[in-house]
Amino acid sequence: MGKLRSLTLMACLGAIAIVAAACGNSTGGTSASATVPAGLSVTSFDQSFSVMAQLKGLHDAGTGLVGVILPDTTSSTRYVNFDAPYLKQALDAAGYKSNEYKIDNAGGDPAQELNLATADITAGAKVLVFDPINSNVGGQIQQLAQGKGVKTISYDRATFTGTNVYYVSFDNVQVGKLIGDGFQKCVTDWGVSSPKVFELDGGQDTDPNAVSFAQGYNKSIWGDATTPLAAGKTNSTGYTLVAEKIAPGWDNAAGQTVFQQQYTANPSINATVEANDGLANAAITVLKNKGVAAKKVPTTGQDATEQGMANVLKGYQCGSVYKAVYLEAQDAVALATILRAGQTPPSALLNGTTSPPSGAAGSQQPASLLVPIWVTPANMNSTVIKDKFVDKTQLCTDAGAAACSAAGIS
Repeated sequence: MGKLRSLTLMACLGAIAIVAAACGNSTGGTSASATVPAGLSVTSFDQSFSVMAQLKGLHDAGTGLVGVILPDTTSSTRYVNFDAPYLKQALDAAGYKSNEYKIDNAGGDPAQELNLATADITAGAKVLVFDPINSNVGGQIQQLAQGKGVKTISYDRATFTGTNVYYVSFDNVQVGKLIGDGFQKCVTDWGVSSPKVFELDGGQDTDPNAVSFAQGYNKSIWGDATTPLAAGKTNSTGYTLVAEKIAPGWDNAAGQTVFQQQYTANPSINATVEANDGLANAAITVLKNKGVAAKKVPTTGQDATEQGMANVLKGYQCGSVYKAVYLEAQDAVALATILRAGQTPPSALLNGTTSPPSGAAGSQQPASLLVPIWVTPANMNSTVIKDKFVDKTQLCTDAGAAACSAAGIS
């Protein structure tokens, strides 16, 4: 009887262990699959979204909502056309059910962005992924999240306050460097003599990324990362800076007014640097109205918009920086899933830091920085067209069939 009791007890204990293990896995307990995939880095993501399936174990180990808040629907159509669907695709591929995440858009209203963050936290969000409309609301959301123990990921624009905050974007100084390098190549290719340079920066009054962009192209062109630089700055290849001005709030109409005033006051300007495609088009509009022909006065940009790509193909813009949104969306979801599971992000994913502009309040934050690409007619077909970021039919209508054909776009 003693032996039988012993065997029965062992069987019962074994059954209890099996049940406990099963319960542990079903409720998000630690398991072999609940670890960060080996080798996960900023270069792991591609258009197939295949790496996201490797995060399912981490998803199962975590609990709580992931709240995603995008900034607007009008200043850039990318948030509606690309960010929202790509973020959903990444979340679904990582194993999230529809009731485990929310993707909202603040419609350009800072108060609404704060309201959405409050609602997500009330609904049980463990991680917030948000693109702050401005630094003020970014700080408010971060303070709210910190008080509730919610981890945050600043998406595309940095927030420099609080703790448990991470940043996912492209390397903004590198974006600026690509603009500066592309500008200088364009000056040579277009045969611009004794360049008199005007720079039209983005909204440094509201967006810290704009400062980083300018630091990148100023370092590339002038060997000096200061922004704004004083007029009269020169470099070793004979460039002279006429002026560096800011388009407040990234406003294209305001930027066009600034450029119109500068070009009228300084008709010697024969080379320009703009921080994005919208500002480049503002300058191009002024130049065209003055009768300036293609491939005479360089302009630059970023965002690889359809309008920007058309200006590149028509010879009014040197190039544009492409930042593949599907990479950024997967990066943000991967980081959110790791944080939601209580794991430590690997250094290959948190591969950098971001710091507030000199003299501004805030602290350095860990960052996941993706690699941008400079797009010209030479690689347009293999980048933005291949990725369907730009509609080929619309582009070739705007730029002309001949320009598309010359760039290998058919």
